[in-house]
Amino acid sequence: MKLFLVSAFLFVSMDLGVSMKEKNEKAPQVQVYSRLPGNFGIKNTLICHTSGFHPPEISIKLLKNGAEMESKQTDLAFEENWHYHLTKHAVFTPEKGETYTCVVSHTTGTKTYNWEPDM
Repeated sequence: MKLFLVSAFLFVSMDLGVSMKEKNEKAPQVQVYSRLPGNFGIKNTLICHTSGFHPPEISIKLLKNGAEMESKQTDLAFEENWHYHLTKHAVFTPEKGETYTCVVSHTTGTKTYNWEPDM
């Protein structure tokens, strides 16, 4: 009987652990923008800012026409509610017909966000 109770307790504990983990997950809010107004032919900085997510494991990629751009990333930081934020940026010169995207991969899923010029 003791073995059954221990097994049942472990099963319930494991189930609660999964439920609690799912409740703690929060998808990132994502903003894709440029430092300066988005004008073609003018050097600029493409920025992808993620915030409010948990757990902290996240991947951000900046793409030009589907190819990863050389970029820099800030240090992962957290807010007082233990939600995190992270920013990635790349120097670029937007040209007509090119597409610039930010791909964010998190435990809550992978999503693609497009940058739109100010035209």
